Amino acid sequence: MKVQVRNRCSDFSSYRAARVKSLFNAENGCDFDLDADLDIDDDGWSIGVVVGPSGSGKTSIGRMVFGGPGAFWEPAWPADRPIVDCIAPDGDFDAVTGALGSVGLGTVPTWLRPYPVLSNGEKFRADLARLVVEAPAQAVVDEFTSVVDRQIAKFGALAFSKAWRRQKGCKVVLLTPHYDVIEWLEPDWVFDTAKKTFARGRRRRPSFDLEIWKVDGSYWPLFEPHHYLKLPRMVAASYYLGTVDGELACHIAVSSINKGKAVEARACRLVTMPEWQGAGVGFRFLNEICAMQERGDADGRLPGRITTTVFHTSHPQLCAALRRDQRWRQISAVLHGTNKAKSIATIKRAGTKAAQGGEFNTGTHGYGGHFRAVQGFRFYGAKGLSTNRQPESRTDPVRAGDKPG
Repeated sequence: MKVQVRNRCSDFSSYRAARVKSLFNAENGCDFDLDADLDIDDDGWSIGVVVGPSGSGKTSIGRMVFGGPGAFWEPAWPADRPIVDCIAPDGDFDAVTGALGSVGLGTVPTWLRPYPVLSNGEKFRADLARLVVEAPAQAVVDEFTSVVDRQIAKFGALAFSKAWRRQKGCKVVLLTPHYDVIEWLEPDWVFDTAKKTFARGRRRRPSFDLEIWKVDGSYWPLFEPHHYLKLPRMVAASYYLGTVDGELACHIAVSSINKGKAVEARACRLVTMPEWQGAGVGFRFLNEICAMQERGDADGRLPGRITTTVFHTSHPQLCAALRRDQRWRQISAVLHGTNKAKSIATIKRAGTKAAQGGEFNTGTHGYGGHFRAVQGFRFYGAKGLSTNRQPESRTDPVRAGDKPG
C-alpha cells in the first residue's frame, strides 16, 4: 500500500509571514509532503503502529490507511451516566466488565463514575475498553498514550494488545509519538515517520521481576482506596506486598481458618495499583502467595505450616481468570449475603460476656445481608494441573523478602 501525503495550504503574504520567510528561508514551509510504502494489503495483521514526532505525518497516514477520517476512534461519552452504563448499553454485562478489567481499569469504583470526572489515565483505559467491546472491523486511534504517564502507557499498551487480539478479524492502527510503548504492544507492523522506515514482525515484550515482601498492616491505607469494598485491614493476618523495580504494585492479606483439627489459609484484600493493572501482575502475585502457603514457606523460610488457601471475590474478571486456571477450583457461589441474625447473636453474646452482663450490642449490628455475588475458590497448586495443559499466566522470576527498604 503506497501512501502519498500532500498537505497544502494558502501561501500567506502578511508582514509577519513574509518576515519569517526571509529570516529562515521558508518559502514553501506551509506545505508538507510524505511518501510511505506500507506492506499491509493482506489480512494477516491485527495491530499496526505509526510512530514519530509531532508534525511528521502520523495523522495524515492514519486518515489514508482505511480510506477516510471516519475510521478514527472518537467515542462520545454522556456526562450523566457511569461508564459501565455507556459501554455497549444493550450488550452483555460480563463482556463490559471483562473489557474494563482486561485493559487495566479494574478499580471497580471507577466504573460507577461518569467519563468527565475520570483522570486522564482512566479516560485512556475507558476509551480502550469501549473500543475492545464495540470491536469495529477497522479503527485508527490518534495520540495513543500521549496524555498518560509512561508507566500507565506501557502497561495500558500491554493490556490493550492482549485484549484486542482476542477480537478476530479486527484491525487497529495506533498513532503515537512515543517509542517506549512499541515493545509492550507487540504490533504486527511499525512505520516510523521520522526515519521513513517500515518493519513487520512482532517483537517480544519485555519481562519484569515481581518481588514479594512480608510486611505489617501499615501499607493497607495506600491500597484501600482501590479496593471495591470499604473495609479496615484484616486482624491477626500476615500482609504481603508485591513490588516491581521498587514501586508498590499489589497487596494481599492472609489469615487462618480453623475447621476442627484442620487449618486453612484465607487470602483477602487483594489489590493491584491502577498503573500495574492489565498485565497479570495481581494474578501472578496471588498464585505465588498461595504457593508459598502450600510449600510451608509463608514466612520466607522453610519448613513452616503447610496449608491450602481459599479466596473469595465478587470481581467478575478475577472470577473468570480463577476458573480458567487449573490450579484453582471453585467451591462456592453465593448470590446474596447470609442472614444477619446469627452474626448479631454471636456479637451480642461476646459483648455481653466481656461487659459481665452489660448490653454491649443493641441487637442490630452484624455481618451479612448484602447482595454481592461472592464466589469462593480453593488453591490446589501443582495438584490441580493436568498433564496436558499448563496455566495461562506467563511466569517471570518471583523473589521473596522480608520488607521493602
